[in-house]
Amino acid sequence: MSEVQTGAEAGANTSRMPGATGADSKGAIPSAYDVPLADILPVNPRLFSENRWQEYFERLRAEDPVHFNETETAGRFWSLTRYDDIKRVDADWQNFSSAHGITLGFPVGAERPAGMLNISTFIAQDPPVHDVQRKTVAGVAAPANLANMEPLIRERTCRVLDSLPVGETFDWVENVSVELTTMMLATLFDFPFEERRKLTRWSDITFAIPQPGGIVESNEQRREELLECLEYFTRLKEERLANPGNDLVSMLAHGEDTRDMPPMEYLGNLLLLIVGGNDTTRNTMSGSVYALNMFPAEYDKLTADPSLIPQMGAEVIRWQTPLAYMRRTANRDCELRGRDVKQGDQLLMWYVSGNRDAEVFQNADVLDIQRPNARQHLSFGFGIHRCMGNRLAELQLRVLWEEILTRFKRIEVQAEPQRTFSSFVKGYTYLPVKITRL
Repeated sequence: MSEVQTGAEAGANTSRMPGATGADSKGAIPSAYDVPLADILPVNPRLFSENRWQEYFERLRAEDPVHFNETETAGRFWSLTRYDDIKRVDADWQNFSSAHGITLGFPVGAERPAGMLNISTFIAQDPPVHDVQRKTVAGVAAPANLANMEPLIRERTCRVLDSLPVGETFDWVENVSVELTTMMLATLFDFPFEERRKLTRWSDITFAIPQPGGIVESNEQRREELLECLEYFTRLKEERLANPGNDLVSMLAHGEDTRDMPPMEYLGNLLLLIVGGNDTTRNTMSGSVYALNMFPAEYDKLTADPSLIPQMGAEVIRWQTPLAYMRRTANRDCELRGRDVKQGDQLLMWYVSGNRDAEVFQNADVLDIQRPNARQHLSFGFGIHRCMGNRLAELQLRVLWEEILTRFKRIEVQAEPQRTFSSFVKGYTYLPVKITRL
């Protein structure tokens, strides 16, 4: 997260995107098998916004599971697309470091472009810094705290679902997924509830690719808005120094290893917690509705047997994979599947591809809410960087579907969703649905 932008994505967002398009960026994306293997560029955000990524990663898994690219923007990077390779690298922080960023950025030591903040965060650190900073805030997702929060999560979920219109099309993303996750974030930070949509905005801009008419139009715009975020949370920190609570700002303000963090490190950890609590959960909430509509027989199973909800949640998290990849950087020369990785090379662990690896998940492209090994998915990562809020995400998704099944006969998707223009955040910006009440 040191760049607060996926640098190579921005580099791919030009008038001509090599490999994955094979044509002008406004033209149709060709079949993966019509592109020379060496030219495939997995970080092309159009593959994800147009939902064309599956075939490309299927080919890479089969023909080039440790795939090399080198671009002017990002330098040298490798795409890991098989489950076992991803798990190996993710669990080995000694050889594959997080300290240079978690998204595809710029070559180690390269000068940062103008307008880009130099932000640091504990997920982009190795031990011991990572461990002590993570420990400071980990208590918010402890089992006892989650048990205490469940009644509030359920009450808010009921209120949101009861407010939905019947018999008319509405946007599930905006009215349900964003609203529920933003309310949860406001609670975790003890953030002024009436201003909670600021959290949504800061989450959205953190990894957005600057483009005309986009979420942000320039790095300079992102910089100014993120500095406003820092200013706002600095005021909250000063308040919590005097009046601490059981919230994330208080934990950071009073933690022995976090209270004296420089401003950019404080901002980085805030953004990590905001994005981690927002993008991932809200896109899984939206993905669950979309997936069950794509596989209506699974929807029927769920309505017939609500005890399948926890297993369905794990399978949706696998099938959706709300963050498509994470980056590591090689600490030394090494070999992966016979490919020579150089010290300083970036490695992208494509969770979205590992979760579709047929050697691990049978019929991996299919949603199977009774899949026996669904919880072996890669979406939460492995090793020291395994997602801190995984149980909270599962809790929110479980409560949502418990309450859906007591109210609605069906949630019916009315058209294909609009998807996030990103190869990092794999999500939805619009999902039109209609509901039928019981």
